[in-house]
Amino acid sequence: MPKLRWKKSSKSGSNTGCVEISNRFDAVRDSKNPGGPALEFPAGAVKSFVAALRQS
Repeated sequence: MPKLRWKKSSKSGSNTGCVEISNRFDAVRDSKNPGGPALEFPAGAVKSFVAALRQS
């Protein structure tokens, strides 16, 4: 996997039990284990998922 920039929701505060989303919006990982594996998804899938969460 190429080097990615990761972002955790600002709403998570100091909580470490969160997921982070890559700058390309096609991968997620556990914020407690940033060196661990990441889940990769087809292009646009994570972005669509996040958009659906924001609507609910």
